[in-house]
Amino acid sequence: MKGQPHVLGIVLAGGEGKRLWPLTADRAKPAVPFGGNYRLIDFVLSNLVNAGLSKLCVLTQYKSHSLDRHISTTWRLSSVLGQYITPVPAQQRLGPRWYTGSADAIFQSLNLVHDEKPDYIVVFGADHVYRMDPGQMVEQHIDTGAGVTVAGIRVPRAEARAFGCIDSGADGRITRFLEKPAEPPHVPDNPDVTFASMGNYVFTTEALLDALRADAADPDSDHDMGGNIIPMLVGAGGANVYDFDDNVVPGATERDRGYWRDVGTLDAYYEAHMDLVSVHPVFNLYNQAWPIRTATPPLPPAKFVNGGAAHESIVGPGSIISGAAVRESVVSSDVVVEAGAQVEGSVLLPGVRVGKGAVVRRAILDKNVVVADGAVIGVDQEADRERYTVSAGGVVVLGKGARAE
Repeated sequence: MKGQPHVLGIVLAGGEGKRLWPLTADRAKPAVPFGGNYRLIDFVLSNLVNAGLSKLCVLTQYKSHSLDRHISTTWRLSSVLGQYITPVPAQQRLGPRWYTGSADAIFQSLNLVHDEKPDYIVVFGADHVYRMDPGQMVEQHIDTGAGVTVAGIRVPRAEARAFGCIDSGADGRITRFLEKPAEPPHVPDNPDVTFASMGNYVFTTEALLDALRADAADPDSDHDMGGNIIPMLVGAGGANVYDFDDNVVPGATERDRGYWRDVGTLDAYYEAHMDLVSVHPVFNLYNQAWPIRTATPPLPPAKFVNGGAAHESIVGPGSIISGAAVRESVVSSDVVVEAGAQVEGSVLLPGVRVGKGAVVRRAILDKNVVVADGAVIGVDQEADRERYTVSAGGVVVLGKGARAE
């Protein structure tokens, strides 16, 4: 639309996601299913598209086939209006090497920037669960004239050691950017709270290009956006913080306003699912004023037969709960839970089959897992450790296509 800033969006989706193994044994982290209907990448793409940002490049690398296919088949915008969302695999444009870091991924893909010629570049991660209007962050960035604006979320100082932390003045100017510091800085208006980086950035194009070129020429750099590029721009005095608390998303409730989760571990992934299933969910998937968009499979509605029931749960299309009890669980599409089975506090991804009389508790079952009749998962943790992956928090995880006897 005339008068709007020319913005290119770059989504960093090349993460290997080792801490989510075995869910990432056969797919990139942003392609991991979430919430019954979605993939993790659907959250960032929904936020960008809902905000009217419609020129988006998704940089992929690790086991990217299912991610590329999902983007290509699901995220189709109007080419007539110049809109696009395109997956961009590692192309080795600068020689026979893969990406060595998130900054190197963008540096090796600068042809995208040169082709589009944007005034501003939004660089967002692809594997967080949240709602945000990035347009408000872009507006603040333009108003301040900063080289980069970093989205910061307020976290208790005691928990901030696990994050990249932002030290800023009352005017929003970032004075230090610290990676997992022993003594996190506090926000100007609260000594008990720290700004943690959300991994979301808005750059003025020239500032980003200058920083990427300088970083590429540094043989000692890790070529990482948070570890190298942001500190470089902070040192030059051109970095500001965007307070996530200031972001107003249409339809947000007081309970889920400001929700953001890094689902980088099995336990975090599990807990984020449990946030969905309460009567008043901590994260509300049902906000139609700011929808999380995806493509739903051509399946019939869920069916409950022979006294089958689900309580405090999400049940996806095509699933059949037959004479079974499901509680506090997320059941994705095309799942069958048979007579006498009990599923409690679990996450079942598409195509799972739970046999007659089986018990599944505090578990994550990846796509097409088969739980045999009478099998027991999540009751005897020692026995589970001998056969399956068990997270630090005691969640039992079965990889794609596994069979539990």
